[in-house]
Amino acid sequence: MNIVNKLTARHLKKNKRRTMITIIGVIISVAMIMAVATLGVSFLDLMKRQTIASTGEWHVHYKNLTRDQADAIQDDEATSKMALKNDRGYAKLEGSKNRNKPYLFLREYSEQGFDQFHVELAKGRLPKAANEVVISEEIIKDAKVDYKIGDEITLELGKRVLPEVLSPLDQNVSLQMQEDGTLETLDAEETASFTIVGMIKRPVWEPTWSPGYTVINYIDPELVTEKDSFDAFVVMDQLSGSFYSDVKTLMKKNQIEKASYNDDLLRLDGLTDNDNLRVTLFSLAAIIMVVIIVGSVALIYNAFAISVSERTRHLGMLASVGATKKQKRNSVFFEGVLIGAFSIPVGILAGLGGIAVTFWYVNNNLSAALGDSSEKLEIVITPLSFLAACLISIITIFFSTYLPARKASRISAIDAIRQTQDIKISGKSIKTSRFVRKLFGMEAEIGLKNVKRNKKRYRVTVFSLVISIVLYLSVSFFTTSLGKSADLSQEDIDYDIHVVGSDLSIKDLEPFTLLDKVSNTSLQTSMWGTAEINEKALPDLLVDQIKTGDLPINNGKYEYSVNLVGLEEKSFQQYAEKIGADVQDFTATGKPAAIVIDRISYQDYSTGKFIETKSIEAKPGEKIQIIFKKDENAKLISLPELEIAALTDQVPMGVTTSTLGGVDIIIPQKTMDEVKSVHPLVKKEMNYHLFLNSSDPMATQREIERAIPSNVSIFNVYQQKENAQQLLLFVSIFTNGFIALISLISIANIFNTISTSISLRKREFAMLKSVGLTPKGFNKMMYYESIFYGMKALLYGLPISGIVMVLIYMALQPTFEYGFLLPWMNILFVIAAIFIIVGSAMLYSIQKIKKENIIDGLIQENI
Repeated sequence: MNIVNKLTARHLKKNKRRTMITIIGVIISVAMIMAVATLGVSFLDLMKRQTIASTGEWHVHYKNLTRDQADAIQDDEATSKMALKNDRGYAKLEGSKNRNKPYLFLREYSEQGFDQFHVELAKGRLPKAANEVVISEEIIKDAKVDYKIGDEITLELGKRVLPEVLSPLDQNVSLQMQEDGTLETLDAEETASFTIVGMIKRPVWEPTWSPGYTVINYIDPELVTEKDSFDAFVVMDQLSGSFYSDVKTLMKKNQIEKASYNDDLLRLDGLTDNDNLRVTLFSLAAIIMVVIIVGSVALIYNAFAISVSERTRHLGMLASVGATKKQKRNSVFFEGVLIGAFSIPVGILAGLGGIAVTFWYVNNNLSAALGDSSEKLEIVITPLSFLAACLISIITIFFSTYLPARKASRISAIDAIRQTQDIKISGKSIKTSRFVRKLFGMEAEIGLKNVKRNKKRYRVTVFSLVISIVLYLSVSFFTTSLGKSADLSQEDIDYDIHVVGSDLSIKDLEPFTLLDKVSNTSLQTSMWGTAEINEKALPDLLVDQIKTGDLPINNGKYEYSVNLVGLEEKSFQQYAEKIGADVQDFTATGKPAAIVIDRISYQDYSTGKFIETKSIEAKPGEKIQIIFKKDENAKLISLPELEIAALTDQVPMGVTTSTLGGVDIIIPQKTMDEVKSVHPLVKKEMNYHLFLNSSDPMATQREIERAIPSNVSIFNVYQQKENAQQLLLFVSIFTNGFIALISLISIANIFNTISTSISLRKREFAMLKSVGLTPKGFNKMMYYESIFYGMKALLYGLPISGIVMVLIYMALQPTFEYGFLLPWMNILFVIAAIFIIVGSAMLYSIQKIKKENIIDGLIQENI
């Protein structure tokens, strides 16, 4: 170690307070970078595990393969794992006590398939031969059919048939009824016998409303013949940007006609065939990383810049005894190396520790909120994320020390010893408006002159404030947008079970609202109609779509599809109170009134966009005439005219908003009964719904199934709801934690900068006091300085934040389309917070120097 470096190290030891402040600033910055990198990787890992648990582990699904085609896929160098699957079909389950599940559904897997699709064994073993099967334990629990391990079963396997339905009836389609009221039929194609060797838990890929209980057989790849046809689910060895083109090349080479992709899993690996989504993901990642790095550089730069300001006399003394520019510059770089060598490891450990504590807290609360079946957050540290955090931290420290190092190299010995380099003034540069003294007094004028005189320190402080404003508002807007995007990408699943049928009434469904485990419910009647909407009431997005698609407008009106929903009295009253409407407006005799949902969110599958927009530009008091028609050739039936009594963007439990060109209208059940009585055809088209939440959805489903006729569909969506809630919960934790972290860093940065700036001005304050400035006048001067700092910071910070917010909004637009809204509450908060934080920092600093002796202040040294 050369003499200059030794002196630098000695200086750091002597000036312990400044050294500790710098080290803490670097530790906070490194911890933030490491925490964000770890959080991102861990969150992706969680989502991957959740997706694999729900859909199975596979990237591409090749359909209807021959043995040669399967062998070609298996031999492809890009294939890591391959599972074979074949759906043999359905068979009658004799003795089933569940009318909605009268079948067994036989699926075949190769040995690898049991692993990739998480077949969870309850007892016994997995099949190892073509005549062995495992059965779902739900057959015993739910259907009450007493099968045992070792039993032999003979099944007549075939396809479900419904004449008017052309698409195949699979496990995602519930038991169907024909037009004449009779159930679907089973077309048997083969008979096969099997031995039960084990029982499994209900697979997650078997919806609760599917008509068949799962039975799994074994595919022996060695016994597959050329005549057999099956599917292959492939896990790729390496995923790259050429994935989709490579798959298409392989399909073309081996004449494979059909394939599909596990888009959810591929998206988490950064791959998507939706270019819009790819642009969104990479743009957002780039913007937020730039914001983080700029914030880190600002935090560390301020620490080093202030350190160099304190060390000017020390550097000048080195110059006076022969230190070169290079040696002075390297002295600052060496300071950065020493601080970085200690701060980076500690910062990384601090970041990981903070994430570990956060995950522990989240996982403990997650089990209570979502149940033990949910995947847990685990800390994942990849070599890339670790190296990236270290590299970004090193680069950040280098760039943070570069400018202070250049400044240090240019300090002359005389200027440094006299400490005049920071103050270079002329009459013009400190000139202030005469109105400042008239309006605010002499103290305000002195404060403003001080600000102008100490331009470098003033700029460092303002820069720190601006960065804090930009960081907070950008991250707040980013997290709000992230939450908004998550909301848009999730269906409105706010219920556990949905019961729906046409040959029912509200009274038929009411008893199920009183079941023991049921918490809240919503009884509804619904039907579809059309309405002619005036061109002036069309939202801008629909107007553009009409022009682009040349859609018909007749006599200045556009035909809307209308989803008319009637809520029973209790549900409607709760909904009206929730949106702030007066129930009396809807129950007045002879005045059919309605609530119109004027904001919709949906996914446009042609573009892949998630869109939120206005559904209609309407006002209370306007009227809507709904028309019902059975089909294109049927007679039009006019329903009672409805007056709009309220408009809202909140939907009742279970209601999913329409797409563009549609509107959802909510009315009381009493009004819906009037609509129903208009014509027998209208009554026939009514559907009756029960949406409910339950503490035990499976048990509640079984109770409902025992009492409901088989032509009524029951959809138990608690698993989808749980997954959606989990995603939104994690997004909420991520966003709130991120905002809290940024806020703490910003406050620490401001306090550090201002308190140090005040500390460096002890001599200046002592001079002012020596010429008669009173304590009251001194405090007043500092208050005005706080105001000048805050106003200047807001003048720069708010427009820059606006630009960053627009960039984030534009990055989201290829995938999520909704109106740009400035976060006014966040802006008002940051305006108030800046003045409060700056004022508090000033007061804190003033208290530290308040009792300073004038003589000591005039001869003040920094060390």
